[in-house]
Amino acid sequence: MPKLDTTKYEDFAGKINRFTGLSNGPFSEVVLGEQAGLSQFGVHIERLPPGSRSSFRHWHETEDELVYVISGEVVLVEDTEFLLKAGEAAAWKAGTPVGHCLDNRSDQDATVLVVGTRAARGVVHYSDHDVVMHHDEHGRRYYRKDGSAWPDA
Repeated sequence: MPKLDTTKYEDFAGKINRFTGLSNGPFSEVVLGEQAGLSQFGVHIERLPPGSRSSFRHWHETEDELVYVISGEVVLVEDTEFLLKAGEAAAWKAGTPVGHCLDNRSDQDATVLVVGTRAARGVVHYSDHDVVMHHDEHGRRYYRKDGSAWPDA
């Protein structure tokens, strides 16, 4: 297996989410799992500048997730908040309904390794918003928590 390139970050501007009307701010990432052709789990390094967060609070029905802080620090936002510093980690077992995200409230970039299951089918719940996303071989579909489809999705 060839050595993976961990230096070629792709930059993403913060954009407004059509369901929440909010932005998580800009971020950069290096997708390692794709470079290696991994099929059972995904791996990427994410760099969050000050003021950005990893995602909206969410949890997965069918996918495990683990984060490891490489540098800097982030606030792990669940129902309560925890500071995660370089060398610390957090993880969530599939099906555990604990909405979570990482928020960089510091004045420096934070770099985080993210590892998660690559389930062919899954459901992701967004804890603070009326959004549930289903994904499978046909793509992504978005619903409200009551099961009704988002009209513009």
